[in-house]
Amino acid sequence: MNLMYHSTRNKSIKATASQAILQGLAPDGGLFVPEVIPRLDVAMDELIRMDYHRLAYEILKLYLTDYTENEIKECIDKAYDDKFDTPEIAPLVKKGGLYFLELFHGATIAFKDMALSILPHLLTAAARKNNISDEIVILTATSGDTGKAALAGFADVKGTRIIVFYPKDGVSRIQEKQMITQKGGNTYVIGIRGNFDDAQTGVKKIFSDQEMKEWMGRAGYRFSSANSINIGRLLPQIVYYVHAYADLCRRNDISPGEEINFVVPTGNFGNILAAYYAKRMGLPIAKLICASNDNKVLYDFFTTGIYDRNRQFILTISPSMDILISSNLERLIYHIAGDDSDKTGQLMAELSATGRYEITPDMRSRLDSFIGGYATVSETMEAIRRVYAETGYVIDTHTAVAVSVYEKYAKSTAGTAQGNVKTIIVSTASPYKFLESVLKSIGAPSISGDDYEQAKLLREISGVQIPKAIEEAYFSPVRHDKVCEANEMKANVAEILKKI
Repeated sequence: MNLMYHSTRNKSIKATASQAILQGLAPDGGLFVPEVIPRLDVAMDELIRMDYHRLAYEILKLYLTDYTENEIKECIDKAYDDKFDTPEIAPLVKKGGLYFLELFHGATIAFKDMALSILPHLLTAAARKNNISDEIVILTATSGDTGKAALAGFADVKGTRIIVFYPKDGVSRIQEKQMITQKGGNTYVIGIRGNFDDAQTGVKKIFSDQEMKEWMGRAGYRFSSANSINIGRLLPQIVYYVHAYADLCRRNDISPGEEINFVVPTGNFGNILAAYYAKRMGLPIAKLICASNDNKVLYDFFTTGIYDRNRQFILTISPSMDILISSNLERLIYHIAGDDSDKTGQLMAELSATGRYEITPDMRSRLDSFIGGYATVSETMEAIRRVYAETGYVIDTHTAVAVSVYEKYAKSTAGTAQGNVKTIIVSTASPYKFLESVLKSIGAPSISGDDYEQAKLLREISGVQIPKAIEEAYFSPVRHDKVCEANEMKANVAEILKKI
């Protein structure tokens, strides 16, 4: 029996898994959610014995019910191959008493690779399954990492085009270099004069533009998304939470059934939402600690029950978290509203009209698994310095936000039962992506040369080789140099497609 998906804003808008992945965003602007969240149907003592590929199949088969077994396994095998520089795919390492789930061993050295390595294959399989002959145009906004991971995933994939918008002055130099040097005849990258929220809002407007949609249909194109608003991006992220738990069991660091915590550096809310889905599936998770930077809209939400984006946008050293509109939160709102699409639609309308909404006391009571925390820039830098000083392990600026938030949580729960729960820090990017901030944090000497000199210094300090993705970014020519205003995004998309 097929598991169906429907819009968070209207339950009557339904789709199969493959149709939801193809559409990306529901026609009414809502996000697709499964009608039920399935339970894990394999015992932990079996999961412990599985490698990443087999475990991924056991989870994804529960959600992708209109895909065949061979289709799912083929997508998994194509995704998690030698693009990853470690056979574990998502290794769990212990440093100085802290567990780090390293999600940066893919082609673009950020956690987005974990889902964006498989999404192109899920999408093209979905097109074949639904007899779609239109060329699929992937339209995506990025705060830094999604863009490169999506570009790498879709580059030269037959039957697809990908257009990525990013905030011109809102990503690290490495992130920008990785995007603007991207190869592939079907790839397009455009910087916008604005922040990530401007880019994300612009993409959503294009998706819901009926005139544009009709023109695309006549021209033989259809939009889809590689952002975590696409359910095909979210579902593969569930896998590494289950895998990390199984890894702790394999080491005998916990017993099967024992609860653990995850600390997730959070911007658009997709990564931590995947952990919430894992918990709903039966994974023994006590607390999901949502770590924010100075743009602490999510911390305020979990503290007060009010989501309010009407505030100053702050550029920090953890740019992938510099977000005030956390799109995936809408899925959580739907679930804590008792799967009430009318209530969700009402709150999203309030957000669109006023920039804020407040959830009900009953909804707040269903957030007991979540704890919000935040770290300032100085606290983030101090976390990098301290972890390196105590262990010799170098973390990036986003992982450092999670470390700082966890240390505050650990201090507040010391001596209680909660304080004894083992906790995994979700490490979302390589320190090589944020060289200047990382080197400054650990007290490395200032380098006046180019970024590559900084990379060589970090290699000397950390003992970790410079990733291939960084080498390629430094020595590849710039292929994408277009910049536009946020209100010119639609026109730029139309211009690109007319030229094809």
